[in-house]
Amino acid sequence: MNRFDFTPYRRSMVGFDRLFDLLENQRSAGSGDNYPPFNIERRGDDAYRITVAVAGFKPADIDITAQQNLLVVQGKKGDEAADGQFLHVGIAQRGFERRFELADYVRVENANLEDGLLVIDLVREVPDAMKPKKVPVGTQKTLSMVKDTAKSEAA
Repeated sequence: MNRFDFTPYRRSMVGFDRLFDLLENQRSAGSGDNYPPFNIERRGDDAYRITVAVAGFKPADIDITAQQNLLVVQGKKGDEAADGQFLHVGIAQRGFERRFELADYVRVENANLEDGLLVIDLVREVPDAMKPKKVPVGTQKTLSMVKDTAKSEAA
Protein backbone atom coordinates (compact mmCIF):
# COMPACT_ATOMS: atom_id res chain seq x y z
CA MET A 1 0.00 0.00 0.00
CA ASN A 2 1.38 3.39 -0.97
CA ARG A 3 1.71 5.87 1.81
CA PHE A 4 1.49 9.55 0.97
CA ASP A 5 3.70 11.76 3.11
CA PHE A 6 2.06 15.04 4.15
CA THR A 7 5.17 16.33 5.96
CA PRO A 8 6.20 18.90 3.31
CA TYR A 9 2.68 20.31 3.30
CA ARG A 10 2.45 20.40 7.09
CA ARG A 11 5.59 22.57 7.17
CA SER A 12 4.21 25.26 4.89
CA MET A 13 0.43 25.16 5.47
CA VAL A 14 -0.80 26.55 8.77
CA GLY A 15 -4.18 25.52 10.15
CA PHE A 16 -4.69 22.46 7.94
CA ASP A 17 -3.78 19.90 10.62
CA ARG A 18 -7.34 18.65 10.89
CA LEU A 19 -7.52 18.03 7.13
CA PHE A 20 -4.26 16.09 7.05
CA ASP A 21 -5.33 14.03 10.08
CA LEU A 22 -8.64 13.20 8.38
CA LEU A 23 -6.88 12.07 5.21
CA GLU A 24 -4.46 9.88 7.14
CA ASN A 25 -7.24 8.37 9.30
CA GLN A 26 -9.46 7.63 6.29
CA ARG A 27 -6.66 5.71 4.62
CA SER A 28 -6.22 3.48 7.67
CA ALA A 29 -9.98 3.02 8.17
CA GLY A 30 -10.63 2.27 4.49
CA SER A 31 -10.57 -1.49 4.99
CA GLY A 32 -13.59 -1.50 7.31
CA ASP A 33 -17.12 -2.80 6.97
CA ASN A 34 -18.94 -1.89 3.75
CA TYR A 35 -22.45 -2.34 5.16
CA PRO A 36 -24.74 -0.67 4.35
CA PRO A 37 -23.75 0.55 0.88
CA PHE A 38 -24.10 4.27 0.20
CA ASN A 39 -23.65 6.95 -2.46
CA ILE A 40 -22.48 10.53 -2.05
CA GLU A 41 -23.44 12.92 -4.81
CA ARG A 42 -22.88 16.58 -5.45
CA ARG A 43 -26.12 18.26 -6.49
CA GLY A 44 -24.85 21.82 -6.87
CA ASP A 45 -22.12 24.18 -5.74
CA ASP A 46 -23.27 23.97 -2.11
CA ALA A 47 -25.64 20.97 -2.10
CA TYR A 48 -24.86 17.31 -1.46
CA ARG A 49 -26.88 14.11 -1.04
CA ILE A 50 -26.01 10.92 0.80
CA THR A 51 -28.10 7.88 -0.14
CA VAL A 52 -27.84 4.82 2.13
CA ALA A 53 -29.38 1.45 1.20
CA VAL A 54 -31.29 0.38 4.32
CA ALA A 55 -33.62 -2.33 3.07
CA GLY A 56 -35.82 -3.73 5.82
CA PHE A 57 -35.40 -0.77 8.18
CA LYS A 58 -38.29 1.44 9.24
CA PRO A 59 -37.97 5.15 10.08
CA ALA A 60 -38.21 4.27 13.79
CA ASP A 61 -35.17 1.96 13.41
CA ILE A 62 -32.90 4.72 12.10
CA ASP A 63 -31.18 7.41 14.14
CA ILE A 64 -29.41 10.35 12.47
CA THR A 65 -27.19 12.58 14.60
CA ALA A 66 -25.58 15.71 13.18
CA GLN A 67 -22.76 17.27 15.17
CA GLN A 68 -20.18 19.83 14.16
CA ASN A 69 -18.25 18.28 11.26
CA LEU A 70 -19.75 14.81 11.84
CA LEU A 71 -22.87 12.99 10.67
CA VAL A 72 -23.67 9.64 12.29
CA VAL A 73 -26.30 7.33 10.80
CA GLN A 74 -27.27 4.34 12.95
CA GLY A 75 -29.70 1.54 12.26
CA LYS A 76 -30.96 -0.61 15.12
CA LYS A 77 -33.07 -3.55 14.04
CA GLY A 78 -35.64 -4.61 16.61
CA ASP A 79 -36.15 -8.26 17.51
CA GLU A 80 -39.12 -9.11 15.36
CA ALA A 81 -40.42 -12.63 15.43
CA ALA A 82 -40.64 -14.21 11.98
CA ASP A 83 -43.81 -16.07 11.04
CA GLY A 84 -41.93 -18.76 9.15
CA GLN A 85 -38.62 -20.53 9.05
CA PHE A 86 -35.98 -18.98 6.79
CA LEU A 87 -34.29 -21.31 4.34
CA HIS A 88 -31.95 -18.55 3.15
CA VAL A 89 -31.26 -15.14 4.67
CA GLY A 90 -29.85 -12.76 2.05
CA ILE A 91 -31.19 -9.49 3.45
CA ALA A 92 -28.97 -8.22 6.22
CA GLN A 93 -30.76 -7.94 9.55
CA ARG A 94 -27.93 -6.50 11.60
CA GLY A 95 -27.57 -3.01 12.96
CA PHE A 96 -25.08 -0.56 11.54
CA GLU A 97 -23.33 2.73 12.14
CA ARG A 98 -21.98 4.93 9.36
CA ARG A 99 -19.94 8.07 10.07
CA PHE A 100 -19.47 10.87 7.57
CA GLU A 101 -17.00 13.70 8.17
CA LEU A 102 -18.54 17.00 7.14
CA ALA A 103 -16.75 20.14 6.04
CA ASP A 104 -17.18 23.37 7.96
CA TYR A 105 -20.61 25.02 7.59
CA VAL A 106 -22.27 21.88 6.16
CA ARG A 107 -25.61 21.11 7.78
CA VAL A 108 -28.31 18.49 7.29
CA GLU A 109 -31.28 19.97 5.47
CA ASN A 110 -33.59 16.93 5.59
CA ALA A 111 -33.74 13.13 5.57
CA ASN A 112 -36.30 10.80 4.00
CA LEU A 113 -36.71 7.02 3.90
CA GLU A 114 -38.46 5.66 0.83
CA ASP A 115 -38.26 2.33 -1.03
CA GLY A 116 -35.43 1.08 1.20
CA LEU A 117 -33.23 4.12 0.55
CA LEU A 118 -32.39 6.70 3.20
CA VAL A 119 -31.76 10.03 1.47
CA ILE A 120 -29.99 12.75 3.46
CA ASP A 121 -29.71 16.19 1.87
CA LEU A 122 -26.85 18.41 3.00
CA VAL A 123 -26.24 22.09 2.36
CA ARG A 124 -23.15 24.23 2.88
CA GLU A 125 -23.99 27.67 4.24
CA VAL A 126 -20.95 29.85 4.63
CA PRO A 127 -21.65 32.85 6.92
CA ASP A 128 -21.49 36.26 5.27
CA ALA A 129 -18.53 37.19 7.45
CA MET A 130 -16.54 34.27 5.97
CA LYS A 131 -17.41 34.89 2.31
CA PRO A 132 -14.91 36.66 0.08
CA LYS A 133 -15.46 40.39 -0.23
CA LYS A 134 -14.54 42.80 -2.98
CA VAL A 135 -12.21 45.52 -1.77
CA PRO A 136 -12.56 48.74 -3.74
CA VAL A 137 -9.37 50.30 -4.98
CA GLY A 138 -9.27 54.05 -4.55
CA THR A 139 -6.77 56.84 -4.64
CA GLN A 140 -4.99 58.14 -1.59
CA LYS A 141 -6.45 61.40 -0.38
CA THR A 142 -4.09 64.16 0.68
CA LEU A 143 -3.83 64.44 4.39
CA SER A 144 -4.41 67.85 5.87
CA MET A 145 -2.50 69.02 8.88
CA VAL A 146 -4.65 69.43 11.93
CA LYS A 147 -3.42 72.04 14.30
CA ASP A 148 -3.17 71.02 17.90
CA THR A 149 -5.53 73.52 19.48
CA ALA A 150 -4.25 72.86 22.98
CA LYS A 151 -0.68 73.89 22.06
CA SER A 152 -1.71 76.96 20.10
CA GLU A 153 -3.94 78.24 22.94
CA ALA A 154 -1.16 77.78 25.50
CA ALA A 155 1.23 79.96 23.52
